[in-house]
Amino acid sequence: MNPILLDFPSEFKTKRLVIRAPRYGDGKVVQESIHASFPELKPWMPFAQEIPTVDESEENIRRSIAQFILREDLRFLLFESSTNAFIGSSGLHRINWDAHSFEIGYWIDTRFSGNGLMTEAVTGIIEFARKHLGAKRIEIKCDPTNHKSKSIPIKLGFTLEGQLKQNKLTADGKELRDTCIYAKTFRS
Repeated sequence: MNPILLDFPSEFKTKRLVIRAPRYGDGKVVQESIHASFPELKPWMPFAQEIPTVDESEENIRRSIAQFILREDLRFLLFESSTNAFIGSSGLHRINWDAHSFEIGYWIDTRFSGNGLMTEAVTGIIEFARKHLGAKRIEIKCDPTNHKSKSIPIKLGFTLEGQLKQNKLTADGKELRDTCIYAKTFRS
């Protein structure tokens, strides 16, 4: 199977969200969101060690568009349906097409945190992956001290399969950290 030939929607909706692939020009709203959420993102996200310029964010968006087309990485941007406000980013990463295995990553604009929107987005992405991509396994990996991030797989009934000890550096690259691996598997 050649994943480049897979046809599936680049946009879908949940109760409160429009979840879609990146488009040219999205760099501005992404940059504004990173800027607004910088103190909360910096401890966890390598891309948020410095606030990017709009051009840097647009370059990142355009790389994401190319990766989406090539089916190498499926990044999704999240927008509130009622206001069209950008609220964060998620997607299906580290894809193994042969095993139909995906990792979900996510971050939210702090101004929208605490309302269940990211849990809703992750739920929608799981349903999308199962329906359109035949997902058999979905993982969520996070730092065990990132309580907001790890609350999502726990709420959604993922199984904690293990905790890798000192397997990665912190986002700033200064110390070793552990990684929790949560997963959900599905039968055909």
